[in-house]
Amino acid sequence: MARAAAVTPPTPLSATGDRSGAALARLQLMVTRKLDGLLQGDYAGLLPGPGSEAGESREYRPGDDVRRMDWPVTARTTTPHVRRTVADRELETWLAVDMSASLDFGTGRWLKRDVAVAAVAALAHLTVRGGNRIGAVVGTGGPGTMLRLPARSGRKEAQGLLRAVAGAEIRPGRSDLGALVDMLNWPPRRRGVAVVISDFLAPPQQWGRPLRKLRVRHDVLAVEVVDPRELELPDVGVLPVVDPESGELHEVQTADPGLRRRYAEAAAAQRGAIAAELRAAGAAHLRLRTDRDWLLDMVRFVAAQRHARTRGTTR
Repeated sequence: MARAAAVTPPTPLSATGDRSGAALARLQLMVTRKLDGLLQGDYAGLLPGPGSEAGESREYRPGDDVRRMDWPVTARTTTPHVRRTVADRELETWLAVDMSASLDFGTGRWLKRDVAVAAVAALAHLTVRGGNRIGAVVGTGGPGTMLRLPARSGRKEAQGLLRAVAGAEIRPGRSDLGALVDMLNWPPRRRGVAVVISDFLAPPQQWGRPLRKLRVRHDVLAVEVVDPRELELPDVGVLPVVDPESGELHEVQTADPGLRRRYAEAAAAQRGAIAAELRAAGAAHLRLRTDRDWLLDMVRFVAAQRHARTRGTTR
């Protein structure tokens, strides 16, 4: 889908010329202050995390892992129950970060690529705060252009991972999101948390199966990065649009209400298909937009996960 020409945000990471310098330092400071300021108390990251130590039982809810069924309690109460588990202290988190050329686009305060980098910063902060390890695989566009960053613990190592992701050289074309997700499936690792950060514009049939395979062993979070112009077109007359992956340029008459309606319907269908595939894979879904306070949206997601966890309503 072609996209409207990007509007440069006030202080995007990609415009500084020094992703590993002052811009990243400001980003990390903002993430630290806001997350620690709004997420008071002890918290265990974006997802509950797997564990091996048995916890209390609770009633089964749609979406729970059937491998955690508590059969003795189910037989005694005649109501399906699952056994909750206490997360291991040293949790390993792996990120699959899609940095295809389509993320070098934005009409809000940020480019989509900046939001993706910011999500990595927030995830790294939440992970290393508990002394856990974090690693990443990064797709930089086109086949055979994927980068693997080993999982390590410690704040200094997490900062190095963030600099490597932010400084990755983007090549023309689209990364194979399915192959990128599959890199988290091999080599096999003990249960942990896997996070996929992308705009998910690749066909769902490309990445859906690898994501379901990943969910068999790990708790999965999908962070979808969206720009408002990918959802609807404004009425601004003739609008030049460009596909950042192919470079093709077109002119679109946005004054046509029928065109705007069809575009919005097609975009809604596309996003609905993405959400449906993520649900089918059993992944938690967090949508971050370039025109919103993405950090506040992330804080709300973490708080909702924590609240649901204390009530026993999350997997």
